[in-house]
Amino acid sequence: MRRIFGAKKPAAAVPTLDETNDRLNSRGDKTDEKIGALDIQLNKYKEQIKKTRPGPAQDAIKRRALQVLKQRKLYESQREQLYQQQYNIEQTRFTVDSVKDTVSSVQALKAASKEMKTAFKKNKELDISYIENMQDEMFDMMDMANEINEAMGRSYAIPDDVDESDLMAELDALEADLAVENAGKEGPSYLQEPDLDMPAVPSKEQEQAQTAEPLKT
Repeated sequence: MRRIFGAKKPAAAVPTLDETNDRLNSRGDKTDEKIGALDIQLNKYKEQIKKTRPGPAQDAIKRRALQVLKQRKLYESQREQLYQQQYNIEQTRFTVDSVKDTVSSVQALKAASKEMKTAFKKNKELDISYIENMQDEMFDMMDMANEINEAMGRSYAIPDDVDESDLMAELDALEADLAVENAGKEGPSYLQEPDLDMPAVPSKEQEQAQTAEPLKT
């Protein structure tokens, strides 16, 4: 059957934007080379026209230069078309990339939203009412702890109506009594041993050094 009707030809692969852009760049480079070659010819014709006297010879050079100039204009027009096509390709590629990035962002946000919903459903710690109740309980316990610390820090034997000046007077009287007791324990001054600052007894080395000094002189 294939010999009669022939086999179906495989469909040609659709070129990508990058491949199309590369092909346009290649065509543009070739067009630039052609324009450069024509510029060289035009410069030669200009020099020949300057050196040639007006007449049939100069007119022939001008006609050839005019033909080269027409070709140059044609190539420049083609180059402008290639520039415009490249611009369109770049814009299309930018749009396609933007769409892909948008799709990726939406998918990421969708997955994150689903994960957050699951976390809120499974964890009661993320319930705002639970968090507010926990904060209220923490404040109550902190107040209770402060009250307990204040109660434990109270003094048992001191009444509330004690004057601080009376306490200072009692402290001064206690210091005076201690001073009198210390004076009685030490006894009269004439019975105390005098504090004599006697010179120290010289050692043998010092005596030998003192006896040797007159001999040296």
